[in-house]
Amino acid sequence: MREPAVPSGSAGFFHINQEIAVSVEDAAPQPIAVRVRLDISYDGTDFTGWARQPGLRTVQGVLEESLSKVLREPIALTVAGRTDAGVHAEGQVAHFDTHAEVDGPRLVHRLARFLPKDVRVKQVRSAPPEFDARFSAIRRHYAYRLTTAPYGAEPLQARGVVPCRSGVDLDAMRIASRKLLGLHDFAAFCRRREGATTVRELQRFDWEREGDLLTAYVSADAFCWSMVRSLVGAILAVGEGRRTPEWVAGLLDERERASAVTVAPAHGLSLIAVDYPADSELAARNLQTREMRTVPSPEGCCGS
Repeated sequence: MREPAVPSGSAGFFHINQEIAVSVEDAAPQPIAVRVRLDISYDGTDFTGWARQPGLRTVQGVLEESLSKVLREPIALTVAGRTDAGVHAEGQVAHFDTHAEVDGPRLVHRLARFLPKDVRVKQVRSAPPEFDARFSAIRRHYAYRLTTAPYGAEPLQARGVVPCRSGVDLDAMRIASRKLLGLHDFAAFCRRREGATTVRELQRFDWEREGDLLTAYVSADAFCWSMVRSLVGAILAVGEGRRTPEWVAGLLDERERASAVTVAPAHGLSLIAVDYPADSELAARNLQTREMRTVPSPEGCCGS
């Protein structure tokens, strides 16, 4: 018995549909990536900063390597603030996306065994897709710790406390610090990065003394490269009687890094906290952060 004839043009039809059937069958649904937030602390002494660098020991490199091993997939971290070599963190925040199932407390426990002793992941939690450790942040808080003890820092504090002169004028330092608060161009205090703005809103800059320990608390919506250490260095010059509060205020008129500003040593600085808005405001904050800012003209808009 002869097979029924195939209608003209139908061979191509069957061939195409067969390919479609195969492609649909091969396109198995992929699991949806979830966003995970990490709260991190580290002693920055033996790290070449946060950011991954080939051949160097960095916080990002150590964390990504350990996370990739535990979760069995490549992990890339986005961080709230890229700290420099020697700078510490008590409240650093980072996020990553993964297709793995993540049990927060269990992952914290496993990472405690994988990670070296100078970096800890303190909390792991799921985050909304709009959460971005860097762009969602509304405020970052730093502490800079000094000691006026004549013998220098206590041995157990030596990796995080910087010796300074005894008898610094704390009142003058506080006056000078207050002159820097607000939205300004902090170019005099920043190492310039190509295409990056140096306009920041400094929201807190004050000093507390406890015995020989002197701590500067510095908060802003964001910081540019070396800004906190430069602010501290400038204020210390006032405390030691080498400069005046008016000199510090005048630095805000500079549009290039001021060579007269001494950058304080890295090991006195620690990122202690990062603030984020409510989940419903994350997307709007991300857009706002990406906008290039300028200092408002004192004459108002459009020369009026």
